[in-house]
Amino acid sequence: MNFSSLKNITPLTFYFGSIICFVLANVTKDSSLSSYYVLLVLGVILFFVGVLKRLSSK
Repeated sequence: MNFSSLKNITPLTFYFGSIICFVLANVTKDSSLSSYYVLLVLGVILFFVGVLKRLSSK
């Protein structure tokens, strides 16, 4: 796979994606516990990717 397009994504996009995952995880918490945990982990991963991208750009 070619991940060169991920280099052009801003850290703010990753932060926004993590917020969306956290909100969706909170909404689906009562209906599906497995999707809650998947979205929660995905939100944490996106947040840390944004932080690492921000630190590497300085």
